[in-house]
Amino acid sequence: MHVISLSLSSIFFFLFLTSTILISPVKPTTSKPPALRPHRELSGDYYSKKCPQLETLVGSVTSQRFKEVPISAPATIRLFFHDCFVEGCDGSILIETKKGSKKLAEREAYENKELREEGFDSIIKAKALVESHCPSLVSCSDILAIAARDFIHLAGGPYYQVKKGRWDGKRSTAKNVPPNIPRSNSTVDQLIKLFASKGLTVEELVVLSGSHTIGFAHCKNFLGRLYDYKGTKRPDPSLDQRLLKELRMSCPFSGGSSGVVLPLDATTPFVFDNGYFTGLGTNMGLLGSDQALFLDPRTKPIALEMARDKQKFLKAFGDAMDKMGSIGVKRGKRHGEIRTDCRVFL
Repeated sequence: MHVISLSLSSIFFFLFLTSTILISPVKPTTSKPPALRPHRELSGDYYSKKCPQLETLVGSVTSQRFKEVPISAPATIRLFFHDCFVEGCDGSILIETKKGSKKLAEREAYENKELREEGFDSIIKAKALVESHCPSLVSCSDILAIAARDFIHLAGGPYYQVKKGRWDGKRSTAKNVPPNIPRSNSTVDQLIKLFASKGLTVEELVVLSGSHTIGFAHCKNFLGRLYDYKGTKRPDPSLDQRLLKELRMSCPFSGGSSGVVLPLDATTPFVFDNGYFTGLGTNMGLLGSDQALFLDPRTKPIALEMARDKQKFLKAFGDAMDKMGSIGVKRGKRHGEIRTDCRVFL
């Protein structure tokens, strides 16, 4: 099934959903990356005595949000990604800039401006419920990790154990965001270097890109592929011609498309499966950085494998999310805190 089979109602149902990635070039960060902490510092039963009902509490919120506000799923998943890739998985993406302050928090960075409020709201609601049962015991970063897993599973993806024990970070700075978030026109070289700076392998880069199976993107993120690919004044030759025609109808060269979003996975845009990878195999990748994974010899074999075996992809994705969730983990009062309100430092 191609994008042309999607109804306008299903597209505009997600009219305001945004993609995680932007269009300007990126240089991988040259600063020392947040270390992948040993897994022994995190554990599945971290709250077994302090807050044994934690996952049930968070699950009650995520299941309700998934039914009532379904865009909360991709919004929260990308929120977790943006949190972990900047300063580590420490809830710093949730901090709001103080009124009148010139020091902008991460969420105010240009790269994060289009993160949907539905993602933030899901975490705030879950935190409020957890605080009412386990006050000052559970970090916002752990709640975000659990909620992301829940939404992945609710959409049809894997249910994996979330290791817990993260503390919330004590700083959130917008200027740290640009070097650490991939863009829609990133080359495979840039992607590999960026993910390697986080301790993630080439295989994990490809597997985690599979989260785009339920993602959406604004027209501006792929407009160049439709009209002026790399300055040629022509469309990207690797783009499926039927897809190109449909995309041009939805995304004109100028004007009228600022609020339009289209699915990154044209086959099953509302289900967490391996349709994203099968789409790449038929030149249906929406973003240049996605389709590039199927064109580069370092990543194509992995993408092919994920396209062939759905269960292998789901297992690999759960493992990769577990590893990503260990990036830059903060522990103890010297490095972190347990916020009572995820939006405000203690």
